[in-house]
Amino acid sequence: MFGERRRYEAPANLSGGTTTESALRLNRHVGRVFIVDDQDFIRELYKDVFESRGFTVFSARSGEEAVRIFQTMKSRPDAIIMDHRMQGKDGIQTTKEILRMAPGMPIIFSSADESVREQALEAGAVSFWAKPFPVSLLVDAMVDLLRARRTQ
Repeated sequence: MFGERRRYEAPANLSGGTTTESALRLNRHVGRVFIVDDQDFIRELYKDVFESRGFTVFSARSGEEAVRIFQTMKSRPDAIIMDHRMQGKDGIQTTKEILRMAPGMPIIFSSADESVREQALEAGAVSFWAKPFPVSLLVDAMVDLLRARRTQ
């Protein structure tokens, strides 16, 4: 699912929240996600939904800010959700810079601009999500990604 470099297609066996619901009942941390998007509304929406499912959320409003924050993180995120169109450094440039610092960091590209799909995947994104999409599916996919990485 995430090892392929193509658009994400929701599989029939999505976690449906059971993993995060169990983690919340046990008051355990599910994972760390870093959201990079220039729109305040999107960052807040993602933050609210991911935190409600037990994730720790970090965010940046630009590519420059994302690189600066990433360089100083003591504990790296489990994955990054990257927008494309941002003032200054765009999502593709930011993806390349972050992957130079942390090869193998899962970056999920999220953009309304589907014309950059191939560029994003070539830059190293593990999947491309065309906006708009249900945020709950993104959270479920993140849970599945973390589960797969932890069993490797």
